[in-house]
Amino acid sequence: MGAIIALLFLAIELVIIVAIIAGFWKVFVKAGKPGWAAIVPIYNVIVLLQIAGKPLWWIILFLIPLVNIIMAIFVGIAIARKFGKGDGFGVGLGLLGFIFYPILGFGDAQYQGEQP
Repeated sequence: MGAIIALLFLAIELVIIVAIIAGFWKVFVKAGKPGWAAIVPIYNVIVLLQIAGKPLWWIILFLIPLVNIIMAIFVGIAIARKFGKGDGFGVGLGLLGFIFYPILGFGDAQYQGEQP
């Protein structure tokens, strides 16, 4: 019985991972970046920073525990704004990215690029 439960949890985890990767992939493609960057560790954060219009040195802040959560929210808000979404959606990207990145990627939001 324990093995069945473990396999069920593994299957759920794999579905979530695939959804996250697919969501990131679609967001990257919408922003004119290569989709494959979604599966390359560290580089995917660099691409997210480029999409958000944030400086590259912010990647260092993602390596600091607890600060990385705040930075994920800031980057999520910036990405949401680039796609014409509100700040609440950006907070969702930062805190619940496994839900909000697929919504952003597969939804009808279009990348609006640099804004004043």
